[in-house]
Amino acid sequence: MNIIHVSSYEELSRKAADIIASQILMKPNCVLGLATGSTPIGTYQNLVKKYQQGDLDFSTLTTFNLDEYLGLTGDHPQSYRYFMNDNLFNHVNVRPECTNVPDGCAADPKAYGLAYDQAIADMGGIDLQLLGIGNNGHIAFNEPADVFVAETHTVTLDKSTIEANKRFFNSIDEVPTQAITMGMGSIMKAKKVLLIANGAAKKEAIEKSFYGPITPEVPASILQLHPDLTVICNLD
Repeated sequence: MNIIHVSSYEELSRKAADIIASQILMKPNCVLGLATGSTPIGTYQNLVKKYQQGDLDFSTLTTFNLDEYLGLTGDHPQSYRYFMNDNLFNHVNVRPECTNVPDGCAADPKAYGLAYDQAIADMGGIDLQLLGIGNNGHIAFNEPADVFVAETHTVTLDKSTIEANKRFFNSIDEVPTQAITMGMGSIMKAKKVLLIANGAAKKEAIEKSFYGPITPEVPASILQLHPDLTVICNLD
């Protein structure tokens, strides 16, 4: 485990983008696991800049996103498919058919989740997984629970997660209360994991996740067992 403390969001974003860019350069047909939320936006902006400067080629890679709100179609402004298109995919030469975001409107979420995990396995697994972290220690939408769930599954969002995400909606009543999320299996099988955390509100989650016991009550704590984990954090 390599924990890197930085002094600004800009530095965090540059370092994270450099690590992802290195992965793409080393393996142009790599499989990237991608995250949403406010923290990765700067990372994606830096990757777009590298592409525009001619330093990166996205045309042969494949992406799998972590999660999606249940009930939101991909053209909904607050869906994570929309977020990825708006912040990254529409600005680089990635093949649309090679970008995968969970379907929040799948008719059979359980069967869909199993198929999503199989699609990742069929690609040889994830080469580099980008993660954020919730104030309660969640990764993807794996909320604090009694057990770690391995497979992609549906989840009822914690009240603190709904509260944290209400800023993206007109009111808290519009925030979906359920999501479909990649489980710990595919995340932990990723060859490399890069977790980014920004702001003083994430300090407790980082401390509990990486300096405390491994417990499903702090979902990110399982990452202590990952053989190639990098954490970049600005906790000021």
